[in-house]
Amino acid sequence: MSAEAKLREEICLLGRSIFDRGLTHGSTGNVSAKTDDGWLLTPTGSNLGRLDPARLAKLDWKGRLVSGDPPSKEAFLHLAMYQERPSNRAVVHLHSTHSVAVSILDDIDPRDVLPPLSAYYVMRIDPQELADGAAPVVDRAIGWAATQVSKGPVLVYSTAAPDAVRAAQDAVGKDRAATLVEDALAAIASALGVKALAIGPQIDPGVPWTFTVPGEPVALALKSGNFGAEDFFMKALGMLEQGQQQQ
Repeated sequence: MSAEAKLREEICLLGRSIFDRGLTHGSTGNVSAKTDDGWLLTPTGSNLGRLDPARLAKLDWKGRLVSGDPPSKEAFLHLAMYQERPSNRAVVHLHSTHSVAVSILDDIDPRDVLPPLSAYYVMRIDPQELADGAAPVVDRAIGWAATQVSKGPVLVYSTAAPDAVRAAQDAVGKDRAATLVEDALAAIASALGVKALAIGPQIDPGVPWTFTVPGEPVALALKSGNFGAEDFFMKALGMLEQGQQQQ
């Protein structure tokens, strides 16, 4: 089986999976993927749950049909995405039922449409913003966190895909990139009015819980880089909850 034939089969399998999980319905949604000499796209009016590998549209990089059925009317969208991000190998475009329902709700804040499903959803800090000046970023993060603390634990983090991290390091220098994180931690502590910290139990090697002193203690876990395992935040929260239960 050629590479293109295998890719056609994979697109159809993915389409069926998407349809079976209820992420698309009827003839909505479209999927594309690059080949060695162009790109494949699901046909217009097709149902993603019943795609035929042989009938997938094949186009050139000017958007012209080379073979197969007429392409999705969203071909221009896929082509624009590939032109904007040449490293992308595939595009999946859906109109899932729940997303459509949310989009037509009245009285929603366009900046906060859905409740946070995870800490990674609610706020993200761009490393390049820290390089341009940590103070405004920290002020914004603290302002956001102040509105969230009544709902539960707040996580503010800075990360990116490996390529983006390397790009940020190249832009500001690796030493400066490490210093930026330290600057941000210091700025957060200063903005909170922290005068001193009491060292608490260790969460992971090199990263303990700390508690502000004097006065009503505020628990802070200050870490940077790759300190801490993948379950660091879950362990940290569990330790706090266990400590509260023992009080």
